[in-house]
Amino acid sequence: MNPSSSARPVPPAADTTTRAVFGPSWFAAVMGTGIVANAAVTLPRSFPGLRTFATVVWLGAALLLILLAVGYLRQRALRVHAADPVAAQFFGAPPVALLTVGAGALVLGRPLIGLEAALRLDWALWSLGTVLGLVTACTVPYLMVTRHRFAPDAAFGGWLMPVVPPMVSAATGALLVPHAPAGQLRLALLLGCYAMLGLGFVAALLVLAMIYGRLVHHDVPAATVVPTVWIGLGALGQSVTALGALAAAAPSALPAPYARGAAVAALLGGVSVWGFAMLWLALAAGLTARTVRGGLPFAPTWWSFPVGACVTATSALAARTGSELFTWAAVVLYVLVVIAWMVVVSRSLRYAAGHMRRRPVIEHARRRVAEPDARRGVAPVLRGTVRSGATDGRPVSEARVTLLDPAGDVVGIALTAEDGSYTFTGLEADQYTVVAAGYPARAASLTLDAAGQDAFDLTLAHEEG
Repeated sequence: MNPSSSARPVPPAADTTTRAVFGPSWFAAVMGTGIVANAAVTLPRSFPGLRTFATVVWLGAALLLILLAVGYLRQRALRVHAADPVAAQFFGAPPVALLTVGAGALVLGRPLIGLEAALRLDWALWSLGTVLGLVTACTVPYLMVTRHRFAPDAAFGGWLMPVVPPMVSAATGALLVPHAPAGQLRLALLLGCYAMLGLGFVAALLVLAMIYGRLVHHDVPAATVVPTVWIGLGALGQSVTALGALAAAAPSALPAPYARGAAVAALLGGVSVWGFAMLWLALAAGLTARTVRGGLPFAPTWWSFPVGACVTATSALAARTGSELFTWAAVVLYVLVVIAWMVVVSRSLRYAAGHMRRRPVIEHARRRVAEPDARRGVAPVLRGTVRSGATDGRPVSEARVTLLDPAGDVVGIALTAEDGSYTFTGLEADQYTVVAAGYPARAASLTLDAAGQDAFDLTLAHEEG
C-alpha cells in the first residue's frame, strides 16, 4: 500500500493495554510436535532410544496442547479470528492437535498410563477432535462463501486446513476400530472413518487445484505464505496414511472380500497418491528454496506436520509392500522432519518471547484525542475511518477494529472515535489483516511499507435479503 497524503483525523490516544493474543495457527506447534512422536512408531526400522525420544516428545505435545487450549479460550478471540479470512482457515489446527495427541496416547502412552487409561484418553480426544473437525470443515467454507471476500490471487495452502481434520480423524479412528464393541458399532466406526476420508480427500483435491491455479496465473506468493504450500503434502500424505490404517482395521469389521478390497485400495491407491505427493514436495521445496534466498520470515506455518504426514504415509506403504525403497525413504524423511522440528522449536520460542513483549494496545477514542506526536514518524502508522455502508456513508463510532499479523496474532485493537477514525502506531513493515466488527464483520488484507503513514478505510453494512 502506498502512503497517503490526504488529510486524516488526529489519531486517538492509547489508554489501555491488554494481554497478547495469538491465533489458532499456533496449534500447528502441537501438530508438528505430535507427528514427530507418532511417526517414530510407524517407522519400518527401529533405532536405539527412538521410542523413548518419541514418548518424551509426545508428553511435550500433550502439555503444549493444554497450555494453548487454556490460553486461547481465555483470550476470547474466536469472533475476531472467524472474521479474518486468513486466520479462520487455521481453525482446522486445534482439531488436528487433539487427534494427534490422542493417537499418541494409544501408541506411546500405554506403558506410562496403562491400556485402559490410554484408550479412554484417546476416545475422548478423538471424539472431541472429530466433532470440532467436522464443524470446521463445514463452517469455514460457509464463511468463505457468505462473509469473506477474496481477490483472484487469494488462494493459499491454508485453505486446506479446514478440510484436513476429517482425514486425520479417519487415520486415527482406524486405531480405535479394534477396540470398539464388535458388531454394528465397530462397523459404523469403520464406515464413518472411510466417509470422513472421502470428505477430506475430495475437498483437498479441489483446493489443491485452486492453489495450483493461483501459483500458475499470479505472482509468487509473499514469503510468509510460501510455507503453506507444504500443507498440500500433508493432505496427500494423510490420505495415504488413512488408507493404510483403515485397510489394517477392515478385517475386524468387514467381510473377507471387502477387507481384501480395502487392502488393494490401500496399496494401489496409496502408491498413486504418494507419487503425486512427491511432485508436490518438489514444488514446495523449490518455492521454499527460492524464497529463502530473499529472506523467509518466521510464522507458525513453518511447523513440520505436512512432512511428518508424508513419513507416516511412506511407512505405511513400506509395511504393506516390504519395499526397501519406501523403507529408506521413510527413514530419510523422518530424519529431515526431526531436524526441521528442532529448528522450528528454536525459532518459535524466540518468536513467542517477542510476541509476548509486544503487548497489543487497545486504543479508545470515544472521550479524548491525543495531541500529535512527532515521534510517530519513526515507524509506519496505519489509520483510517470506518463508515456505514448506507447511502450517507456516515462514520461509525465505537466499532472494534482489530489488526492481525500474517500469523493471525493480534497486533492491536482499536475502538473508533466519534468521527469513525482509528489508528495503529509503532508498526513494522509487513502484511496485515484489518478486521472491523460492529455490523457483520468486514475483513481486508493490506501491505504496510516502511515509509510514512498509510490510510485504510473500511465500510460496514448489513447484508441485504
